[in-house]
Amino acid sequence: MRKRDHNVFTNAASLLICGLLAGVVVAAAAFPAVAMSGLAAKAGAETFGALPKELTVARAPQISYLLANDSKTPLATLYDENRRDVKLADISPFMQKAIIAAEDHDFYKHNGVDLNGIARAFVNNQSGANSQQGASTLTMQYVRLAIAYSATHPADVVAATEDTSERKLREMKLALQVDKEFSKDEILTRYLNLASFGNGAYGIFAASQVYFGKSPKNLKIEEAALLAGMVKAPTTNDPTTRSGYPLALDRRNYVIDNMVKTNAITQQEADAAKAVKLVVKDKRTPNGCVATNQKDWGFFCDYFYRWWLGQETFGSTTYDRERRLKSGGYTITTTLDVQAQNGADRAVRKNLGVNSKAARMVAAIEPGTGRVRALSVNRNFKIDDPKKPQNKLSSDPKKAKKKIRGNYPNTVNPLLSGGQGITGYQAGSTFKMFTMVAALEKGVPLAYQINSPAEFKSEYIVEQGSPAACPGTHFYCPKNASASMAGVHNMWTAFGNSVNTYFVPLEQQVGAENVIKAAQKLGITFRSSDDARRATKEGGANQWGAFTLGVSLTTPLELANAYATLAADGKFCEPIPVQQIKDPEGNKLDVANPRCEQRISTEVARAAVDAARCPLGDRSSVSKCSGATARNVRGIVGKPVAGKSGTTDGEKTSSLVAMTKQFAVAGIMADPDWAQTTQQMGHDTPTGINPAVYQTLRDAMKGKPGIEFTPPNGKIINGDQRSIPNVKCQSVDSARGELKEAGFSVVVSDNKVSSDCPAGTAAGTSPDGRTIKGGVVTIEVSSGGGSTPGNTPGNPPGRPPGN
Repeated sequence: MRKRDHNVFTNAASLLICGLLAGVVVAAAAFPAVAMSGLAAKAGAETFGALPKELTVARAPQISYLLANDSKTPLATLYDENRRDVKLADISPFMQKAIIAAEDHDFYKHNGVDLNGIARAFVNNQSGANSQQGASTLTMQYVRLAIAYSATHPADVVAATEDTSERKLREMKLALQVDKEFSKDEILTRYLNLASFGNGAYGIFAASQVYFGKSPKNLKIEEAALLAGMVKAPTTNDPTTRSGYPLALDRRNYVIDNMVKTNAITQQEADAAKAVKLVVKDKRTPNGCVATNQKDWGFFCDYFYRWWLGQETFGSTTYDRERRLKSGGYTITTTLDVQAQNGADRAVRKNLGVNSKAARMVAAIEPGTGRVRALSVNRNFKIDDPKKPQNKLSSDPKKAKKKIRGNYPNTVNPLLSGGQGITGYQAGSTFKMFTMVAALEKGVPLAYQINSPAEFKSEYIVEQGSPAACPGTHFYCPKNASASMAGVHNMWTAFGNSVNTYFVPLEQQVGAENVIKAAQKLGITFRSSDDARRATKEGGANQWGAFTLGVSLTTPLELANAYATLAADGKFCEPIPVQQIKDPEGNKLDVANPRCEQRISTEVARAAVDAARCPLGDRSSVSKCSGATARNVRGIVGKPVAGKSGTTDGEKTSSLVAMTKQFAVAGIMADPDWAQTTQQMGHDTPTGINPAVYQTLRDAMKGKPGIEFTPPNGKIINGDQRSIPNVKCQSVDSARGELKEAGFSVVVSDNKVSSDCPAGTAAGTSPDGRTIKGGVVTIEVSSGGGSTPGNTPGNPPGRPPGN
């Protein structure tokens, strides 16, 4: 604080006179008959001397601003009190002069206490006049406000504002001290930043915005006079109400006349100002995530809000953290990408409105940083009014019977990120990625082949009689979506075609518990108590055979981040909604940096992504793709892509992940109110999940370069290659035995081929020459009467290389 020079005699005289006057004031209040006695003066001086000399000044609550990632697009404002401190240079000179004219003509002349004013007020008030006068200077008013805002107990707030002589004494003594500690301009600035102007506007910045929609720097004479006239009675003089308008107008004109008396303006300027019609905007600053700058951004704002409440940096309790957010005056640059968010908002609502029971949910995240770029769902982020509800009855018949309303069209539940009872949704075959990652970590290469039958009898135990069990057994028996998927597959073709009977035996081989661990390393959490139990050793993780088919619950945000980790070469980053946080002084808080760690080896991640290019119609680095469940994504996005689609039994949910090196977008379509919905969630239909995902990714990538995924190399592609014995023209049994002895998995083809070998014998193998250790080798059976066909190494019969 900058101390001003004061005349020693003046200060001493002020203290003495204040003490004596204080005695008179107190005595007059308690013992009118002896008000002017020496006893009263002596008591007053002693009381005055015992009062506190230091004013504790806490920062008044400040509004916090949320911005998009460009650091300029407004997202939302959050506050307990709508206030933003400004410097005196940013306040119109007319406003400075108007508040002095309204409240304290001698502000720049006295030492914090106007002795003449006190005497005048005392004489007037003791005379029995109809009008009572006050003697509070701007400095004393500032002291009163500062005490109230620094109070730690409600009783202290009352003491700071109650109409008592004791309060006046305290204000006078502290005002003298403040006047020594601060310059007049500093006191004026602090007062204008603290004062209440009504309609939720605290401080001159908020008042200028609420009533005139402008910066306080640009206030005109008539505008400044109106605001200056409101501080004494902001509710009574409220120009936005019918009763308050004429009072506010009269008060404005009174202040303008006083500005002439204080030589702040000329009479000509005053006449012109009073002739201006009083017009106010009455535009309260939006508050909270239900009032975002764009109505569809509420879900992202809410995700940020919940993230903030979870950060211990901002306080030891959620209450402390919320108060700090809503009163700390932060400028927070979030990670929201306007282009990506707007694209997602359009995509989730296209052909599927907010009144649909099906929720189309999309999350976009940046690989390598964890920055959440978009969160969108075809719902209104809004609290449904219980008095006039818009929400329909729950789609769950049991809840509907109890008249419980659902989450559509309005909800403030965290559908995309989980929490508050939202445990997630099944994401189907997108979980096959975790089995592939676990296998690659165990040294199983991309080229690893499995003969995938139409139905696979696993070693996993389920309840006997369950639809998932093999008939008459208690063993899990998964099937493929179509019979045509049966055959020999490697990771490229199995992932591209989403072959269940490839990934369940692969999970069985590497261990279901290891697949679960891979999912957890990629950020999948288990919010459901059933899932959390099953994921443990005690809960039977090693028997969770259906995990690879996505029967566990997840959220769009978690799923997007799991795949983003792979796109970032195995670097996991905690999802984060902020890029920069500045306090009111412009200092950056060190809590917005990405929080990342290497969770998966670079080569494993690159290999997994290489196979994940197949489902979306892209080409793997070695052109081994064959089949694609979402083939059109590559063409629509127009950039190198990878990902996976997923569907659950009965199509109760549908999902798709599509990613580039810059964005990972995950979408899940489900009924949040009823997991066992009878509604089928589509994929590549106008109301399905696929368009919502690939249109979001397409729009997010507009103007950005396509970056190739780095291909894997070494043994992780083809593994340990071994020579295949030449079994041509041997009997099938002999050929099978020799191939098994060499360490291969043997399959006998049902189709016979023309060959110069005797009919019924081995015409050759597919592949021939070399293949991976433990790989599948198919014996082709001769039909006789022809030449032996040439086989392409590494490709199952009837499957062309590449896509």
